[in-house]
Amino acid sequence: MNSTKAIVIIGGGLAGLTSAIHLSKIGLKVVLIEKNEYPKHKVCGEYISNEILPYLNWLSVDLSQLNPTQITKLEFSNADGELISCDLPLGGFGLSRFALDAFLFEKVVENGCEIVQDQVDNVVFENNIFTVSTSNNRIFTSEIVIGAFGKRSNIDLKLNRRFSRKKSHWLAVKAHYLVDFSNEVVGLHNFEGGYCGVSKVENNSVNICYLANYETFKKYKNIEEYQDQVLIKNPHLKLIFEKAKMVFDSPLTISQVSFDKKETVENHILMIGDSAGLIHPLCGNGMAMAIHSAKIVSELISDFYVGKIKSLEELEQKYIEEWRVNFDKRIRIGRVLAFLMQKNTFSVFFIKILIKLPFLIPIIIKQTHGKPISVK
Repeated sequence: MNSTKAIVIIGGGLAGLTSAIHLSKIGLKVVLIEKNEYPKHKVCGEYISNEILPYLNWLSVDLSQLNPTQITKLEFSNADGELISCDLPLGGFGLSRFALDAFLFEKVVENGCEIVQDQVDNVVFENNIFTVSTSNNRIFTSEIVIGAFGKRSNIDLKLNRRFSRKKSHWLAVKAHYLVDFSNEVVGLHNFEGGYCGVSKVENNSVNICYLANYETFKKYKNIEEYQDQVLIKNPHLKLIFEKAKMVFDSPLTISQVSFDKKETVENHILMIGDSAGLIHPLCGNGMAMAIHSAKIVSELISDFYVGKIKSLEELEQKYIEEWRVNFDKRIRIGRVLAFLMQKNTFSVFFIKILIKLPFLIPIIIKQTHGKPISVK
């Protein structure tokens, strides 16, 4: 198969699906290549900041149909269990990737995009044209390719991306549970070697997703032992896990989660979502950033096709600049916060300061969250 006038999007996660909806809405032809079927659970915190709601409305994506929980408060604790609570400046909502990705996929189909279920093996850029080849020997050519293949992919290795050459010491674990937990709260709880997010999604399920340092994790035989020996030393997590009944047959895991700097454009591929950069889950804003990055790249591609942007080189440069303006500071602050909160002495001291000076909390939150996204 040969597609010469379509924009090729590699990866049908949150960023890839959103970009496909945007580009097809403005009349551009899209081929979306995704290796997995929908619906599918993914390792994810499943909390989304309300900053993206104006953009979703513009896309005619009405997530109220999925009955998300409305989240207005944050609870944060250090490894010793000292707790602070505050209102979230913008608020957010809880929605599983199982429901959300499938809903967005239906919108992509409705918009007339071509969907290809296959795995991309290689992407070659020559003479200003991309050649995308798949496991099933399908070939696609395009002048624009968007990379939306997530945290770590075989394509990263093919492109010899810098972060993919290094081993990462982070492991992520996620499962849904039935347990009494407030609809309005997202909890972020530290433990020795990591931190854990807790929030309710649709259908009364509670998503528990945590990031663990592999050096601490490998001392234990399995996930259950690690949770029983490490996570529950935080009294808030102990209270949750002692009463929780897991809905999944077993937890989902992903290893080699890298928070190293990534290039926004690699071999002329425009990277979006986690392919472009990953904020620590401690900051709770990765899903909103993925959606926002899809908006940025889609608007710039629109400008390219109407002649406001004159060349692919200019398109790439403008995207790099827009990414930096919107996300570089957030990601840097996220790295610093995550590093400091892993130092128990600092986290105890930090919590005590915030208890005495609670007005600092929304200021810190705003550093890793954006303003409501406006649409051109």
